[in-house]
Amino acid sequence: MNSKIVFLDVDGTLVSYENKLPESAVSAIRKARKNGNKIYTVTGRSKAEMYDYILDIGFDGYIGGNGSYVESDDEVILHRTLSETETRSIVDWLAGRNLEYYLESNAGLFGSGRFEDRGESTIQQYVDYKGKPDADKMTVRKVFPDMIFGEDPYRGDINKISFILDSYDDYLVAKARFPELKVGTWGGAKEKALFGDVTLKDITKATAVDILIEHLEKDIGDTLAFGDAKVDIPMIGHCSVGVAMGNGGPEIKEAADYITGDVKDDGLYNAFRHFGLI
Repeated sequence: MNSKIVFLDVDGTLVSYENKLPESAVSAIRKARKNGNKIYTVTGRSKAEMYDYILDIGFDGYIGGNGSYVESDDEVILHRTLSETETRSIVDWLAGRNLEYYLESNAGLFGSGRFEDRGESTIQQYVDYKGKPDADKMTVRKVFPDMIFGEDPYRGDINKISFILDSYDDYLVAKARFPELKVGTWGGAKEKALFGDVTLKDITKATAVDILIEHLEKDIGDTLAFGDAKVDIPMIGHCSVGVAMGNGGPEIKEAADYITGDVKDDGLYNAFRHFGLI
């Protein structure tokens, strides 16, 4: 079999939403790479959130910021960020609306002054929305252990800005206020969304996949993609084979070529075996 290029979402695919990493997933990735396949993580996480317990698995590269950053064999292929002017404008708008936020940069996650206090109830709702136990015990520090507070928010290295929605109207107003940028929501469907986010337009996981395979001089026919959320749909629809995790939503399962088990039930390992990667 020709070697394959495998693209793995992180949250809900490689690790659970409690940040638990199945040992079977580690074994699958290492065996697949030993067999000559290339494995890349493709995630909304900025590099600062790619903790050692994930990186120590061993990968051929990383796509972050949902496609704004591409790295292969320690070489940076692409890095697009919000400008300092754009970041300042967004931060000032959020402050004027009394919305708490955090800035996502490869250098770290930077929380607004009251994000830790205001964010606790929202984080608990998010964990509960995912159907996970002990949601009432979650804190911002548990979810974002390395978040930095008290830094100047006017930066020129920001991949994305996430903010707590006090109401769905906050998202609608943000979308109208920043038409030149991509404004979205996460942590719930439509009016039930808990967070908004702002990033550059015309960036998806699929566009980053194209940039990477062009750099590698490979073909899209040799690619497989794994995901569990709506943001993964462009990628799994674009790659030759798209795999949805069993814990994924109905939309991604409908878009996928194959549905494997839950992340916590060896879903990744079983799919790697099914497709002959191991």
